[in-house]
Amino acid sequence: MKTFYRATRLFTAEKFIDNALFSVENGVFHLETTTTGSVIELDGLVVPGFIDVQVNGGGGAFFNAEQSTQCLDCIVKAHAQFGTTALMPTLISDKVETMQAAADAAAKSIREGVAGVLGIHFEGPHLSFPKKGTHSEQFIRPISEQEFAIYARQDLGIKMVTLAPENVSIADIERLVACGVKVSLGHTNADYATTIAALNAGADGFTHLYNAMSPFTSREPGVVGAALWHDNSWCGLIVDGHHVHPLSAQLAIRTKQRGKIMLVTDAMPPVGTDDMEFDFFDGRKVIRTGDRLNSSTGELAGSVLDMASAVRNTINTLDVSLSESLRMAALYPAEYLELKKKGRLLDGFDADFVVLDEYQFVKATYIAGNAV
Repeated sequence: MKTFYRATRLFTAEKFIDNALFSVENGVFHLETTTTGSVIELDGLVVPGFIDVQVNGGGGAFFNAEQSTQCLDCIVKAHAQFGTTALMPTLISDKVETMQAAADAAAKSIREGVAGVLGIHFEGPHLSFPKKGTHSEQFIRPISEQEFAIYARQDLGIKMVTLAPENVSIADIERLVACGVKVSLGHTNADYATTIAALNAGADGFTHLYNAMSPFTSREPGVVGAALWHDNSWCGLIVDGHHVHPLSAQLAIRTKQRGKIMLVTDAMPPVGTDDMEFDFFDGRKVIRTGDRLNSSTGELAGSVLDMASAVRNTINTLDVSLSESLRMAALYPAEYLELKKKGRLLDGFDADFVVLDEYQFVKATYIAGNAV
């Protein structure tokens, strides 16, 4: 059945259309010119659904604490309140048994059609001790055949692994890419040459640019320098006012090839709740102060950021246009993940869309044409 909508304004990812008529049929979006049927009026700006490649938790649920379809469904629903229509559930460095359970949960969610789950992102455990951040040192380790057995699975949807290239061989990066894994560089103290070698081997992303990576300096460009210089890679950026100074974020957006910086949240369980702390899975606690999270040992521990807030922050604190901020939240992550039918509102694309008010707060979210 075809359902017709009229939006006060619509952003296709390429242009704005006033008084836009569109339809949804079987989860597919179509722009329309006329209709004789009934029309649902959407008062606000309709934009492509946001896509987040780094989500650890939400709605009180934490993927490291519970590897189940129920946990993933809770996380998706928490973030859908804030315009996210598709996400990569992210497991931070943990035991291999937890990784296997997380893979099973992601595979089951995809098999059962849990709306919004795209695959799985393993953030670690093959990281750098000096740049581990809040990751538990006890779980950081070299890549092994046990992990490769997980990464080679073909039932996980989109697979993403964040690693430190100084601790993973070029041959193993090439093997990951051959398994269909998107290799992202993060929690790394690598030098520029090592980083570029990893990119040449098939890595194509940087996990939370600036954070937990070797900095750009006069004599050594580091991971940050490689990320900003390399044209064919994408960078996730946490725009919460805590992870990255606004000027640093602005400099990255100005420097990096357009279309290659995407907003991410690195969100933790308190998103969508009033919870002020939660138990980290390694015995520590994570404590919330306003909109900032720190572990009981002091490190930043993810965020309570949601994608709608990331868009607002990008507009208001980074002075990026509304259209470009929306592309950073939807189109660019879709392109990074090679999602051919997401990130735009054009004929034949998935009907994942969000209704925003004039201040970019979410009024409604639709996944495959269904309000969530």
